[in-house]
Amino acid sequence: MYFSDNIRLLRKRRKRSQDDVATTLGIKRTTLCSYENGSTEPSMDTLIRFAEYFKITLDKLIRVELGKISESLLSEIERGHDIDITGNRIRVLATTVNQDNEENIELVPIKAKAGYTAGFADPSYIKVLQAFSLPFLDRNRKYRSFEISGDSMPPVPHGSWVVAEYVENWNHIKDGYPYIIVTKDEGIVFKSVYNKIGERKSLMLVSTNPEYQPYEIDLSEILEVWKFNTYMSRELPEPNISKDRISNTLKELRMEIAEIKTELKRQNGIQMKIF
Repeated sequence: MYFSDNIRLLRKRRKRSQDDVATTLGIKRTTLCSYENGSTEPSMDTLIRFAEYFKITLDKLIRVELGKISESLLSEIERGHDIDITGNRIRVLATTVNQDNEENIELVPIKAKAGYTAGFADPSYIKVLQAFSLPFLDRNRKYRSFEISGDSMPPVPHGSWVVAEYVENWNHIKDGYPYIIVTKDEGIVFKSVYNKIGERKSLMLVSTNPEYQPYEIDLSEILEVWKFNTYMSRELPEPNISKDRISNTLKELRMEIAEIKTELKRQNGIQMKIF
């Protein structure tokens, strides 16, 4: 429990003396001092009063080491925003169902990207999205399909529809696996993801196209995470040029070696006749 360190940190950040805080909360200064030193355990009622005073959730006040999170996240928390800094918060997802009461796969086209970041949690917005179903997908999991733009994630081409599975606990993100990340500022991005939650409370986003540089994004900027399952496209994937070239090069080398052997045999036959 980080209660002692957190209340001392929050008090100092607000430039409040122990006397100020103690008076406001109706406790003795010596009692507050013992709380900050960790020599006295507060009651549940006291914990709630401190949480209300600092305008922070009780969970973060006692379970999150606030001194080790980024300044931007801490500032958001101090402004009363309920920021997820652990990645394992339970999330409520707006969804739709078909006539058999089975969850649909809603379609999020490129033109709806901006609207989705604003209405992703609004059932009335999700309801207007077109939907379909795929019988081979697990009915116990939630899927959504996003139209992809750009050339940053070959072999998935521009205009493809990526079908992805909803990720509730972000700590389960697998390093190097492709995900749809719904962000506050960048909208919907499709990238290979590396989990940096434990180290820096962030995700590293990497393109399969080496022309695009990797970058990190704080958890506070992320709205939803969806794990890649499959994709649909009107285009055939580009051939693997590097493998094709290697194969052709090997064929050419074999032919050249065969010609050299033939020439050596011919020359040896001429020499034998001369001797």
